[in-house]
Amino acid sequence: MRLGIATLIVGAALTLAGCKQAPQPPSARPVITGTVHAAAREAANRLPGEVAARFTTPVSFRIAGKLIERRVHLGDAVTAGQVLARLDPADAQKNAASAAAQLSAADSRLRFAQLQLDRDRAQAAANLISKLQLEQTEDNYASALAQRDSAMQQAALARDQLAYTTLAADHAGVIASEPADTGANLSAGQPVFQLAWAGAMDVICDVPERMLASLRLGMPADVTLAALPGHTFSATLRELAPAADPSSRTYRAKLTLSGADGRDVPNAVRLGMTAEVALRNASGSTASQSVTLPATALFHSGDKPAVWVVRQAGDVLELRIVTVARYGERTVEVSAGLADGERVVLQGVHTVSAGEQIKPIAPLRAEDGLP
Repeated sequence: MRLGIATLIVGAALTLAGCKQAPQPPSARPVITGTVHAAAREAANRLPGEVAARFTTPVSFRIAGKLIERRVHLGDAVTAGQVLARLDPADAQKNAASAAAQLSAADSRLRFAQLQLDRDRAQAAANLISKLQLEQTEDNYASALAQRDSAMQQAALARDQLAYTTLAADHAGVIASEPADTGANLSAGQPVFQLAWAGAMDVICDVPERMLASLRLGMPADVTLAALPGHTFSATLRELAPAADPSSRTYRAKLTLSGADGRDVPNAVRLGMTAEVALRNASGSTASQSVTLPATALFHSGDKPAVWVVRQAGDVLELRIVTVARYGERTVEVSAGLADGERVVLQGVHTVSAGEQIKPIAPLRAEDGLP
């Protein structure tokens, strides 16, 4: 009897154990995600600029004096050798006249010394004078010759000083500024004009730090001018400042400007025109693809920005390193690392982990989604 009861109890236990269900895996956590869409980023590669001459040099007198005449003014085009201004030549003329008189006197003394030397040499050959007297005559001649040579140099210098009272252009170009006024007493080397050389032109612009990594010398760019709508000019990055401006924290860039087909710049392009510079990327286009995300979607892997990407197979999370082109107040602009149509985690990026399976859900509010 007791054995039968025990057998029934064991059988019931085995039946209950067989009916018990296997443990279920934990359900996927719901996470707010969104599908990104890449857009052309034209404006980010465009910078304001200004047309400038490749070379601009100060034009000044080589001597001090009073400025009595200016023959050109701001904006005038000049040619090489053209007279630009004059100083009062009175003092220089007096110095030149004095030097010419000293040269004439030195010439007379040299001619007399030459005659005396010829006579003494003839007399010395006939033993009519002593050797000492001949040596003194030769010394007088050498001294007269040296004085004449010195007077010639002084006269030439005085003539140059007189010529320096006239200021001529060394190169063809345009008068960019005129810092000296007529009637002013100028020191040697004080600028009278700023001359912008004719020929090659540059476009100058200031580059922000975020664009430095994509720049290289020789890269092409397209330039448009507000004064010439409908025209696009080619340019090449020629120079990039090695250090940032201390006030604006931007880097000065200079691009060589040329015509649309590589020929010379048309005469319609003037110095000082405002320009817009569109730098071309590696593919030769001025546009690039970017994705705008809410700032809450940004995560970091070490010191590099990253986002959580939802893989299509199994809705598993993957941490993806990205390149941020611009930080906004509530958004970030990603220029590399994401493809059009991918899904990313928009909120709660610090509560998920790599390889975790999630359940993607849409944002509860429209303003919490993608911009």
